[in-house]
Amino acid sequence: MTEALQAAVPGQILDGNRIARAVREQARRGVERLLAERGVRPALAVILVGDDPASKIYVETKQRACEKVGIVSKVYRLPPEISEDELVHFIYRLNRDPALHGILLQLPLPDRALEKAALAEIDPEKDVDGLCPISQARLINGDPGLRPCTPLGVIELIDRTGIDPAGKRAVIVGMGALVGKPLSMLLLERNATVVLCHEFTRDLAGEIARAEILVAAAGKPGLIRGEWIREGAIVIDAGINRTPAGIVGDVEFETARRRAGFITPVPGGVGPMTVAMLVRNTLIAAERIVTQLR
Repeated sequence: MTEALQAAVPGQILDGNRIARAVREQARRGVERLLAERGVRPALAVILVGDDPASKIYVETKQRACEKVGIVSKVYRLPPEISEDELVHFIYRLNRDPALHGILLQLPLPDRALEKAALAEIDPEKDVDGLCPISQARLINGDPGLRPCTPLGVIELIDRTGIDPAGKRAVIVGMGALVGKPLSMLLLERNATVVLCHEFTRDLAGEIARAEILVAAAGKPGLIRGEWIREGAIVIDAGINRTPAGIVGDVEFETARRRAGFITPVPGGVGPMTVAMLVRNTLIAAERIVTQLR
């Protein structure tokens, strides 16, 4: 029997809210240390284009999390009709503001066609979302750099089980640029054997049944049936789906819990971890920028 199948109690809940609080507390101590030793308080710029209600809620959540640990959070609200040149130039100016250590572009933009150029303009040293082309290249090459927040949150949740991913079969359902693809790189760095599934995968149930670590990131409610889960597997549900019954994940939770060794709830699993990793990334960016200025 492999280590991944040896959870002491089946169906242990990975409480993202609790773990996120621990990550934020660690960041708070780091902020205090940076302020005491270097006189620098980390500062994050958040760019919100348009007035999408969901995006506004996400930005407010991120702003509160930053303020709780002592990070300055500045929200720049831009009109939905902003042109590509205007948005790129705005980011250019933020890149060159020495008082700012992190830049986050809230996605999606009202005009999705602007996203590629806007992300490409973000200074990789300030790219706390880890989504600019240079940050992505650093991830693929295994070079130091800021990593995407949600995949980092997933890795932190896996680490909290006490189980080493090395040698484990990790199946990711969903190959998006925000979660699936970068997470596959992070798991490969940890020496997991990674299988990346998508809508064209044959025998999805069979792939999931072989997963010692399963990450669901397809954005389809109830896509993964509970009886497919391997006994004792680590199940991380990164799906957030709004349904008439409320917010649910991609995994049938109750059935899956009876088979999993560890499992995240939705909500209260990956979501809080994403915000906590943004806080941590902002601190890391500030520390690196300050070190470079020495």
